[in-house]
Amino acid sequence: MKIYNTLSKKKEEFVPLEPGKVKMYVCGPTVYNLIHIGNARPMIVFDTVRRYMEHKGYQVNYVSNFTDVDDKIIKKANEEGVESAVISKRYIAECKKDMAAMNVKPATVHPKATEEIEGMLDMIGMLIEKKHAYVAEDGTVYFRTRSFKEYGKLSHKNLDDLRGGNRSLLVSGEEQKEDSLDFVLWKPKKEGEPYWESPWCNGRPGWHIECSVMSKRYLGDEIDIHAGGEDLVFPHHENEIAQSEAANGKQFAKYWMHNAFLNIDNRKMSKSLGNFFTVRDISEKYDLQVLRFFMLSAHYRSPLNFSAELMEAAKSGYERIVTSVDNLKYLLGAASVEEISVGEERLLETAKSFADKFDEAMEDDFNTADALSSIFELVKFVNTNAGETSSKAFLRELKDELVMLSDICGLIVDKEEEMLDSDIEQLIEERQAARKAKNFARADEIRDELMEKGIILEDTREGVKWKRA
Repeated sequence: MKIYNTLSKKKEEFVPLEPGKVKMYVCGPTVYNLIHIGNARPMIVFDTVRRYMEHKGYQVNYVSNFTDVDDKIIKKANEEGVESAVISKRYIAECKKDMAAMNVKPATVHPKATEEIEGMLDMIGMLIEKKHAYVAEDGTVYFRTRSFKEYGKLSHKNLDDLRGGNRSLLVSGEEQKEDSLDFVLWKPKKEGEPYWESPWCNGRPGWHIECSVMSKRYLGDEIDIHAGGEDLVFPHHENEIAQSEAANGKQFAKYWMHNAFLNIDNRKMSKSLGNFFTVRDISEKYDLQVLRFFMLSAHYRSPLNFSAELMEAAKSGYERIVTSVDNLKYLLGAASVEEISVGEERLLETAKSFADKFDEAMEDDFNTADALSSIFELVKFVNTNAGETSSKAFLRELKDELVMLSDICGLIVDKEEEMLDSDIEQLIEERQAARKAKNFARADEIRDELMEKGIILEDTREGVKWKRA
C-alpha cells in the first residue's frame, strides 16, 4: 500500500509503527455553525481510508477532534447571549447528525479541546522548561519557532523567506514576541470570554496546541497518519510538528495526508460570493449518499469542483449501483435453482477480478475514482450475466461482492425496503390493472399523480419498481 506523504512529497510504502495497527489523527471542525461541504470532504475521504485499512485487517485507532473554544464560537455566543459551551454543544450534535447521514463512522474517540486543558498546560510547561517556549509580560506563552531546527519541513517553507517575505503567511506579530514567527501556545482571557487558570495567566489555549495534546493522549507520542485539508499544512500542522517533536523528542507523525480544496462552479466557496453550502443545504435536495459518491469520484489530492451538473451525474452513478443490487435481490427471491453451475463458477472468477482492480486502485494512494470505476465494471458484468435462470448461489456471490466493495467506500447500496402508505400502494395496483386492461391514459394519469406525491415509477423487466424523487 502506497501513501503520498506531504512530508517527503512522494508516495511511500505504508509500514505501520506497530504491525497490524494504525494510529490515525484527523483534524476536525470548529463547531460554531453547521458544517459546510468543504468540511465534508476530509470527513468522507479519511473515513474511506479508515474503512479500507480495516478491510485489509488493520486495527485502526481513529481520533478526530472538535475545536469547541475559538473566537468564532465566542462571537456566536455573544450574539445569542449564551455561554460558548451552549453553541459548541449544539453544533457538535448537529455535526454528528450530518456525519451519520453521510455514513461517516464515529471516531474511536472524538476529543473536545475544553476537556483536554490539563494536558495542554503540561505540554506548554514542558516546552517552557526545555526553552522552546517563553512567557511574555501579559502572560501570553509563545513557542520559540527558531528553537525547532526543522521548522518548515512539512510545508517546505524557509524560515528566512517567511520572516522577510510574504507577511500574510505569518502568525500575528505582536511586539512582545522575541521573533515575529513565534506563535501562541496560551493567551490571556478577554472580557466575557471563557477561561482556565494557568501558571502564566487566566486564559485559553492557542489553536495549534490542542491537536498536539489530543493526539498524544489518545494515540501516543508517535502516530502513523495525521490528516486534514491542505489549508492546514501551514501554519497548523507545521506548528503541531514543532510543538510535539520539541516536547516529546520523537517524530510526531510518519505519514501526512492532505486533501485538496473544493470549489463551487470553479470558484472558491465564500459567503460573500453567495456560493456557500452547508451539508444540511445539500440534504434538502439529495440523499447525502450522493454527496459521498461525488466526493469519492475524484482523487483526494485533486481539486474538486462542485456543481449542479456534477451532483446530478453523481446521483445517476450512485443509483446505478443501488438499482443493480435491487435487481439481484429480486432475482434471488425468484430463483429456483440453489447450486452454482460450472459455467457460473467460471463467471465468478471474472467477477472477483473486479475486486482485485478495486484493491489495486486503493493501494495506490487511495485512488477512489479508479476504485469506483471497478465497481461500475462489476455492475455492468452483473447486469449482463445475472438473469432469471441464474442460481441463488451465483446471485448471492455477486450481490455480496458488490455490497462489500461499495461498503468500503461507505456507500449504502443494499437499502432496506421502505413501506409505502396504503393509498399510494392502491394507486400503484390500480395503475397495474389499467395497464393490463390497456387503459394507458388512466395508467399515465396515475403515474403523474404519484410523481406529484414524490413517487417515481419504473417499468422494468422484473416488474414495476418505485423510488422517491
